[in-house]
Amino acid sequence: MALIESLKGLVWKGKATRHAKMLNGYLPIFSQFGQDIYASDVVQNCVNAIATEISKLQPKHIRTDGNGMQSTPIGPLNRLFKFAPNNLMTTREFLEKIVWLLYKNENAFVLPVYDVTNDGNGLEKRIYRAMYPLNPNRVEFLNEEGTGVLLIKLYFSSGADFTIPYADIIHIRKKFGLNDIMGGDANGQPDNAALLKVLQINDVVLQGLEKGVKTSMSIRGILKINTMTDTEGQQTERKRLEKAIEDGTAGIVAMDLKGDYVPLNVDPKLLDKDTLNFLDSKILRWYGVSLAIISGDYTDEQYQAFYEKVLEPIVIGLSQAFSVKIFSTRELDVGNEIVFYGKDMMYLSTNAKINLLKITGEQGLLTDNQKLALIGYPPIEGGDRRTQSLNYIDTKLINAYQMSTKNKTAKGDDDAG
Repeated sequence: MALIESLKGLVWKGKATRHAKMLNGYLPIFSQFGQDIYASDVVQNCVNAIATEISKLQPKHIRTDGNGMQSTPIGPLNRLFKFAPNNLMTTREFLEKIVWLLYKNENAFVLPVYDVTNDGNGLEKRIYRAMYPLNPNRVEFLNEEGTGVLLIKLYFSSGADFTIPYADIIHIRKKFGLNDIMGGDANGQPDNAALLKVLQINDVVLQGLEKGVKTSMSIRGILKINTMTDTEGQQTERKRLEKAIEDGTAGIVAMDLKGDYVPLNVDPKLLDKDTLNFLDSKILRWYGVSLAIISGDYTDEQYQAFYEKVLEPIVIGLSQAFSVKIFSTRELDVGNEIVFYGKDMMYLSTNAKINLLKITGEQGLLTDNQKLALIGYPPIEGGDRRTQSLNYIDTKLINAYQMSTKNKTAKGDDDAG
């Protein structure tokens, strides 16, 4: 109900609208669903691995001043991002849902809900109350007559629709190239044609395996009855054979002259392991996820490759999409932005953690409590201090130090002369 009321509060009440013009000539009307690729367990495992890792991020509102110093403002945004962006989901669930929608539709929409106030200097300020991931089944892009303001009309499966300014919607896109506004193919649809071919082949293979297993476990032999019997008599003989098999614990079945049992050698031809692995690897490569990532048995190098290839573009895209829609141009100019931090480094091996502690510790980048958290220990009293190695010197002091040493050497030579 809170989401519906929020959407109603943002409904466009301006002038008449018409469909926005696109450079490729298409009408900007997009359905939000394609053929279902999520029937595949491999696809679900891949997307789940990506969504699970992104859900570990911690979004923060930060501000960078002119000297490059960063601070974390105390305000409604960081309160929302810390635990629950809305009354329906936690931050982890919020991020996980965005990723699932992004991979399902190649587009993800997030609605920020806010109140407008003045900051005392006559400038308009937004106070954010909630953020909701949206799952419309159809969207249209419109222009207001006269002003050209871009609007987005969202249709939902309940039959409701809402028209709101596009500037008020956070829009994250994937495979953004062929369409002017939406991610995906030229029609703004999920571009899964190549993947569907592989999934269809994989499905045929799995059905063949299922049938092969059933065949091998069904008809195992023929009971040849050496006398002319009616149907009822044949049924009696069959039951007699079944009971003889059940009773033959030694593996030997006793038969009389009336029946012969002829075994059938059922040998279904199943696909080899390499072919099955090839089909799975085609799906894994589509998502950039290795088998080690899915099974959780990965090395630091494998996770780093996964992060750089798959996760990092999503992290950057989320940060930019949230920042540009949440803050005004002036707020962006003075250093406000939303950053998605991946501070949880517990996936690192023990040796990697030791090396990280050594490097960051010597540079004074981490507090004592941050170092303890990295190796899984609780914070201690007074652990907010930072320590740094004396083996490092400020680059601004190097020249002065060298010149001082040179002057002392030269003076010593003059005295000796």
